[in-house]
Amino acid sequence: MKVLCLLAVGFLIVTDHKGFGISHPKPACRYPPSQWCRSLQIAVECKVQKQCMELSAIKPNQTVPRVALTLYYESLCPDCRYFITQQLFPTWTMLQDILSLTLVPYGNAKEILSANGPFSCQHGEPECRGNMIEACIIHLTGTSLAFQVIYCMESATNVLNAAEPCLQLYAPSVSWAAVDECVTGRLGYELMHDYAVMTRALNPAHTHVPWVTFDGEHTEENEARAMSSLFNLVCELYKGVKPPACTGAMVKLSHRGCLTD
Repeated sequence: MKVLCLLAVGFLIVTDHKGFGISHPKPACRYPPSQWCRSLQIAVECKVQKQCMELSAIKPNQTVPRVALTLYYESLCPDCRYFITQQLFPTWTMLQDILSLTLVPYGNAKEILSANGPFSCQHGEPECRGNMIEACIIHLTGTSLAFQVIYCMESATNVLNAAEPCLQLYAPSVSWAAVDECVTGRLGYELMHDYAVMTRALNPAHTHVPWVTFDGEHTEENEARAMSSLFNLVCELYKGVKPPACTGAMVKLSHRGCLTD
């Protein structure tokens, strides 16, 4: 007997039912589900063109600007890690069609000239390395894919030890050697320097991290709300027609759940 199970994102996977157990779902292609609708080529390879078209049909009007959220943070800051894992990633997962995200992994670091390196970080050298690893991943993969890797890292017990396996899990097309070359080479320094410039240009200047701006502006009220109910805040700030996730509207895809035959 075969069981057709519909994933949360609306895709079908076939698994074999034998005896009293069901085998683990096998991926239909070499891409993780989060990337299935990333391009037409991937959708065709994963045989989910119809489902991707259905999801596109309920996306908000893209002529309305997305809410532009920029997070200034550092890789080993406990409050940053909590915000990323408990507020930002769940909100981004649900509202990425109306949310434009920029990550700036620099925080309270400082550019210096010393024998220990060009940067000094609040939580020591491991944090400087963590910041640079995440900066290089953002550069090599783009924010959307990089954020999944960074979420994986920040939710792990050891951020640095999780970097390589998280990269292999969410961005298998990018080699760890490429990230390491970036971190240890000139590119890593240039990326961190650019983030230092962005952070120093904040007005008002940041006094702590995580530090959040919306459409380039920081207010204490919005930051306080972001720390406790980011999802609701993004829905409120979006000026277009609210997506179903914001309104609680029912969205019916052409499926019948999990069917047996």
